Amino acid sequence: MAKLVYRDYDQTGLDAQYNLRALVPEHPQYFQRWAEASAEAAEVLECHLDLDYGDHPKQKLDYFPAPINAAPTLAFIHGGYWQALDKSDFRYLAPPWIERGVNFASINYPLAPEATIPEIVESCRSALMWLWRNANELGGERSRIAVAGHSAGGHLATLLLTTDWQNWNFPADLVQAACSISGVYDLEPIRLSYQNPILKLDAVSARAASPVHLPPTGKPLLLAVGTAETAEFRRQQEELAKAWAASGAVECYLLEGFNHYQTPDCLADPTTRVFARLESLITGPANRTAS
Repeated sequence: MAKLVYRDYDQTGLDAQYNLRALVPEHPQYFQRWAEASAEAAEVLECHLDLDYGDHPKQKLDYFPAPINAAPTLAFIHGGYWQALDKSDFRYLAPPWIERGVNFASINYPLAPEATIPEIVESCRSALMWLWRNANELGGERSRIAVAGHSAGGHLATLLLTTDWQNWNFPADLVQAACSISGVYDLEPIRLSYQNPILKLDAVSARAASPVHLPPTGKPLLLAVGTAETAEFRRQQEELAKAWAASGAVECYLLEGFNHYQTPDCLADPTTRVFARLESLITGPANRTAS
């Protein structure tokens, strides 16, 4: 009998739960669709591409301004197991948000193995601080910034929600709400999987970067996962919802029939419950006056 390495999984079984490209062999088709739709969005919408928010070549973001002044902002963080993909792949999410008067930003960050996960988290924090500092110039409203992410980006978005921004002399509620699609909230199984030779997590760093072990802030958090995703991805959502249940601020959604590469589409489709709920959180009354 094979040795169990995590819960009821041996090494082969655990790796299969997190090997998403093997699970969805047609994944290149999704990547191609994202690229084509994103190129079209950049052509038809006003946008400012590759804005520097830091000194590293990967510390750039794309910004799509809404056609109104003092608009709220949705910042999106891409996935790719902290080591792949690019902000340009997700420009296709921008059009429906622009139509609804919401600025849209797509964020890049240094990738593993060059960067550790803590360094990636710090980079994403820098991006949000840059958006806050430059909100007025960009036509945004500082008091209405939300963050969303897919897969590893969902993990990062959730950590941004838990950030104590006052440590950097920013308002405590710099991020008003977050939405995590197909996120990873407990990094221990990632540490034990085939991904770790690149990510180089140890038990301490994996726990420190796991939202499931952090206290909730009470700010709204939307979680969504596809019913066609692996049992581990569905469990990840269930475990975070359970850990943060006392906050009363977590809402969970199941995306019927969606696999891992289909789930980001809910942020491009205004008819989905996730989009509608996130829109209501973003465009609702601000909780404080911008400073």
